[in-house]
Amino acid sequence: MEASAAPMARRLMGEDTFTKNFNNLDWKKATYLCYEVELPDGDSRVPSGQDKGFLHNQGGHMAGPPRHAEMCFLDLISSWNLDQKLRYRVTCFISWSPCADCAQRLAEFLRENSHLSLRIFASRIYTKRDDGDYRAGLRTLQAAGVQIAIMSSKEFEHCWETFVDHQGRPFQPWDELDPKSRYWSVELQHILQSTAPPSLPPFYFPLSMPPL
Repeated sequence: MEASAAPMARRLMGEDTFTKNFNNLDWKKATYLCYEVELPDGDSRVPSGQDKGFLHNQGGHMAGPPRHAEMCFLDLISSWNLDQKLRYRVTCFISWSPCADCAQRLAEFLRENSHLSLRIFASRIYTKRDDGDYRAGLRTLQAAGVQIAIMSSKEFEHCWETFVDHQGRPFQPWDELDPKSRYWSVELQHILQSTAPPSLPPFYFPLSMPPL
């Protein structure tokens, strides 16, 4: 009997790519999304080696139409044809929180796929105003059962250990990581608990494409 082929090695993110894009003090154009799927017992239908991974938004310089990272991820999940009789828990670590449109699409996807649950940890809150009401989008996700939180040192270190080609080097927190994380966490709670405008400053980003 022939031995089955070894599973493909999982692709890992470069150290600089992670640090530059997940740094909660910076405002990078791209959005990176790391994901983990907690699999039920038995045949999960998730292709071997794909229960953990990362992807990023498709900008105008890439082949195909621009797509936000969340939509790329939904394309990936849909391609797996998961067993609707099983329960899957998905956790995403994303460099920007979803924009209003992506939040709505995620909520719709979850309503159509009740066998999936979703947690989102964001490095920072995406606040670009001309992409719709990002605050209402986040509340839509919460109403759809999504657990939303801001990444703390614990989540940054977990992503470093799980998704980054760190060559055995430990995660080195950047200056002001924890204060900025606490700031974004307070602002997220303001958004989720109130319909009043939060105290976030009006950040505007000179982007050719929204970073999601």
